[in-house]
Amino acid sequence: MTTPLWTREELAKLPDVRLLGEPRPVTGASIDTRSLLPGDLFFALQGVSHDGHRHVPAALAKGAAAAVVQSGREGEFAEAGPLVAVPDVLRAMEDLGRAARARSTGRIVAVTGSVGKTGTKEALRLVLSRFGETHAAAASFNNHWGVPLTLARMPRSTAFGVFEIGMNHPDEIVPLTAMVRPHAAIVTTVEPVHIAHFKAIQGIADAKGEIFSGLEAGGVAILPRDNPHFERLAAHAMASRAGRILSFGESEGADVRALRIAAGPDASEVEASVLGRPLSYRIGTAGRHVALNSLAVLACAAAFGLDVEEAASAYATLAPPEGRGERIALAKDGAPFLLVDESFNANPASMRAALATLALIEVPAGGRRIAVLADMGELGETGPAAHRGLAHAVATSGADLVFAAGPLMQGLWDELPERLRGRHAAHASELHDVVAEAVGPGDVVMVKGSKATLVSKVAAHLKSRFGAGEGAAPQAAGARS
Repeated sequence: MTTPLWTREELAKLPDVRLLGEPRPVTGASIDTRSLLPGDLFFALQGVSHDGHRHVPAALAKGAAAAVVQSGREGEFAEAGPLVAVPDVLRAMEDLGRAARARSTGRIVAVTGSVGKTGTKEALRLVLSRFGETHAAAASFNNHWGVPLTLARMPRSTAFGVFEIGMNHPDEIVPLTAMVRPHAAIVTTVEPVHIAHFKAIQGIADAKGEIFSGLEAGGVAILPRDNPHFERLAAHAMASRAGRILSFGESEGADVRALRIAAGPDASEVEASVLGRPLSYRIGTAGRHVALNSLAVLACAAAFGLDVEEAASAYATLAPPEGRGERIALAKDGAPFLLVDESFNANPASMRAALATLALIEVPAGGRRIAVLADMGELGETGPAAHRGLAHAVATSGADLVFAAGPLMQGLWDELPERLRGRHAAHASELHDVVAEAVGPGDVVMVKGSKATLVSKVAAHLKSRFGAGEGAAPQAAGARS
């Protein structure tokens, strides 16, 4: 019999809980009936514009083990199935997450950073799985509900737990890292992301440095040595219970240092020094930023006492997460073209990284590089200049045609030469058919913008309209250092 994720006795230990009916065996946890699986414990979270209690009957009808509801509302669902009544549903999920962390004997790593959190989390999942049962969030569950939900889902048999922690305001990371209590904490980088909520970028560095406040005694802080805010981050680490600081990057003083990165359109070759030990490995996905963040992952592996060569070898099978550089071969009228889906989110650093990767993709004769770019959000008063400032990155990407969406992208549009201008639209939805009509044989189409712009629907429209490509995708260029 499969060991349950949570027993009835464990649920009964939640503060001020009342169990109504007999819960079925709990094998998971969910806050969304669309993805709920039989055996999931359903948390009826209540937000500003949405009340999960509306979906309690549907959750129980789908086979939820029980529904966690607010005390006083259990009468609404008396006939629906087993219930767990609590004073505060979110607090109950946090309590269950803390209980999962308290019973765990695994080694825990937490990741934050302005760029690269999810990609690094997925790389950690891949690498650590070589050494034992590894638990990580299925998506970017890095906020006030995503972190406790991921904790609540962590099996007691977990050998390694990987948690992504995000923020867009000060003091948001502190309570999350206190729940996770990592043995290792990584900051990928500090960039002017969410700068609208801070007086200066130093405030972002301080907010990212909050992750070290939750470190277990003697834990390891892993910092980006190349970042101009390294010393500020190190000060936060030294003020914590960290027993060791490891740095990564290309700088001479980095503990895990890239000596050479040969970045190609689909893969990279890295020569590195890991705590003085030479190491060469291949990364099975594109992006110089991915290669740099691989150094942080190897630093974590070394800190955990794992075989670093084995850890590095896992990178050969790394694939980009959905919406973060995913490559999809499509076909229009039987002629293949390539979609590079970078549409999950965007900021100035990730936008430049995506454009740099676009430059590495060689297109066949007659093909073009097409960039579909939408506004980058939460940049405050720096927004207009940040968008205008992308003109150089567009030029060096080798883009032949640019489609832009959003009022801020007007600034970039005004900087572009006429020959590159496809169309500027007020909203990304106006570009769905325009881009679909413009794409031709052998083209490479890269789509990127902040999540709120819904530019992801441009990529989704291309996938839906043209389906899987037939024949060879555009050929990749040779690796470049």
